[in-house]
Amino acid sequence: MGAAILSDLLTEILIPVAAVVGIVFALIQWMLVSKVKLSPEQHPPASGNKNGYTDYLIEEEEGLNDHNVVVKCADIQSAISEGATSFLFTEYQYVGVFMVAFAILIFLFLGSVEGFSTKSQPCTYSKDKTCKPALANAIFSTVSFLLGAITSVVSGFLGMKIATYANARTTLEARKGVGKAFITAFRSGAVMGFLLAANGLLVLFIAINLFKLYYGEDWEGLFEAITGYGLGGSSMALFGRVGGGIYTKAADVGADLVGKVERNIPEDDPRNPAVIADNVGDNVGDIAGMGSDLFGSYAESSCAALVVASISSFGVNHELTAMLYPLLISSIGIIVCLVTTLFATNFFEIKAVNEIEPALKRQLIISTALMTVGIGIVSWIALPSTFTIFNFGAQKTVKNWELFFCVAIGLWAGLIIGFVTEYYTSNAYSPVQDVADSCRTGAATNVIFGLALGYKSVIIPIFAIAVSIFVSFSFAAMYGIAVAALGMLSTIATGLAIDAYGPISDNAGGIAEMAGMSHRIRERTDALDAAGNTTAAIGKGFAIGSAALVSLALFGAFVSRAEISTVDVLTPKVFIGLLVGAMLPYWFSAMTMKSVGSAALKMVEEVRRQFNTIPGLMEGSTKPDYATCVKISTDASIKEMIPPGALVMLTPLIVGTFFGVETLSGVLAGSLVSGVQIAISASNTGGAWDNAKKYIEAGASEHARTLGPKGSDPHKAAVIGDTIGDPLKDTSGPSLNILIKLMAVESLVFAPFFATHGGLLFKIF
Repeated sequence: MGAAILSDLLTEILIPVAAVVGIVFALIQWMLVSKVKLSPEQHPPASGNKNGYTDYLIEEEEGLNDHNVVVKCADIQSAISEGATSFLFTEYQYVGVFMVAFAILIFLFLGSVEGFSTKSQPCTYSKDKTCKPALANAIFSTVSFLLGAITSVVSGFLGMKIATYANARTTLEARKGVGKAFITAFRSGAVMGFLLAANGLLVLFIAINLFKLYYGEDWEGLFEAITGYGLGGSSMALFGRVGGGIYTKAADVGADLVGKVERNIPEDDPRNPAVIADNVGDNVGDIAGMGSDLFGSYAESSCAALVVASISSFGVNHELTAMLYPLLISSIGIIVCLVTTLFATNFFEIKAVNEIEPALKRQLIISTALMTVGIGIVSWIALPSTFTIFNFGAQKTVKNWELFFCVAIGLWAGLIIGFVTEYYTSNAYSPVQDVADSCRTGAATNVIFGLALGYKSVIIPIFAIAVSIFVSFSFAAMYGIAVAALGMLSTIATGLAIDAYGPISDNAGGIAEMAGMSHRIRERTDALDAAGNTTAAIGKGFAIGSAALVSLALFGAFVSRAEISTVDVLTPKVFIGLLVGAMLPYWFSAMTMKSVGSAALKMVEEVRRQFNTIPGLMEGSTKPDYATCVKISTDASIKEMIPPGALVMLTPLIVGTFFGVETLSGVLAGSLVSGVQIAISASNTGGAWDNAKKYIEAGASEHARTLGPKGSDPHKAAVIGDTIGDPLKDTSGPSLNILIKLMAVESLVFAPFFATHGGLLFKIF
């Protein structure tokens, strides 16, 4: 079969070096952002440097350069940062308790498989060999779970700190031009993207090497224990996404319904009591939650590929370089994304508002094209020319070029999903313009058109996912699907930079409004924000598509590990699981949407109370009580995130323990199939309603001007649609992709227990 060209030693060097390069690049971007000072100072004469920080300001041209503006921006940024930090610390206290409790549960369940025996056992797939005891699997799975959880929490927290550091700086740079503001927001997003991708890779690489000291030649046990890393990452992501999503949408809905619809004041008006909570929400939901979510996807896709490979020729023959192929893909991804980022910040200059969205889309195309070449090189040097892959009890012979196609098809399917998402959510195209036009006749027709758009937007992404699954499985069985998911996430650093750019720009606009900056500044930040809305929807499309592939790969690994030869849907045990699994995303969505509704209800009542009882609030002579609104969002999100989280975490444990592995396999298949559809339609419906509102507000075309201006009846109908869409696109939709991944990885981690002791009810009866 031959050996890989790349030596084991070089592999052991290349992976951590790529991770360190990513971290260093992130720090350089952060230093460049930090050059924008948040303190009043006299600006020197303009320089010719296109990315410089010493150009004359618009306010200087207009005679408006009031140092109080800079002080106000710094104060608002400080308030947003404090609110976000306070919320995350509160959330992490609750999540920390859960983390410890669940870690104990993992140890007890997996340790009990062999009665906490310390004797070596026959290997699961090679009965003639001996492997480490089940107790070791319990201990190391628990450790890797905690590692994944902590890395996920740190990823989310770092992202939030970077975003709150950059938002006011983006606002201040908008005074110099839209290009300067774009570069500041994008660089800040890149800091988060590279830190998360590099940290995730580095921690996983270190964990594998440390575990290897104990496991030695038992790679089957080693990589089975490593799957806990993915479980830890996604567990924290679930609470981060749900908690942050409830927080941000409670504040957003409360601020919009009372401020924009009832009081007819602008978005982010400092008179609105919920405005600080709304801006805090952008950071804890769209930044911290999204960071944890994509880290979870990366960790799970890597773990799925590693656990499947460990029982193939790579694992059996102890071929380290080939075994670490998934990590090499991520390593080359960091380098490719680094080069791609330079196209946005150094090689091209944004000079006009209409160049923002093309610049962000160019990032996706460049990174995908370069990554295809990168995957080809890695597949050629890191894989033997032919090798075998485990395929449900048999070994399938695969060539290295076939595995290249598996990764590449996942990568390009991600791009297709991204551009389809953009078509359905950007106000540059007819679907969103049709939704905006439907606002002529009120909110009802707006809602009908938006829902229809969301359902229709599912078609092409599902076909893209289906083709990816068929081709990658045909080439390399479940390993092919796992690396296809990894291909979709291989450009995660660029994807996250684009994704984080959106909330940073949104916050920048809010700060400009609250600081009383000129209309020209607000137009620029609105343009940045509108492009960010579309790219955020693209990011969610990537996350959902990769979740489908990751979930299927984990499902395949679970079926193999639980020693199920076939999953027969005509068997009553499996079919009832399918029905229940398909119902779970609906139950979960109902819980999260009602949670947003309940929290928003309290917020609306509080905002109305303040407008009605605080003298001088509408006139702007009195400050609102921002702190009470922040507290309402915090308390509601912490309380409301627990039931949906418990539903997802407890379902596999209950079904596997009481009904057995066949029923659980049905539940996993059902939740995957229905969860992907609901997630895509919910995210795109919400994104379309949001951009339909922005289309009317911007008034950039003759058609848009006939629907506006702000405060017109069509605009009010668009605001209602946007408000309905908020929990769909920012709470339920993005959280569903975690549901389908998390249940699959949890089932895989607990598979030894379910295979040994599961199905208690069927055993009794």
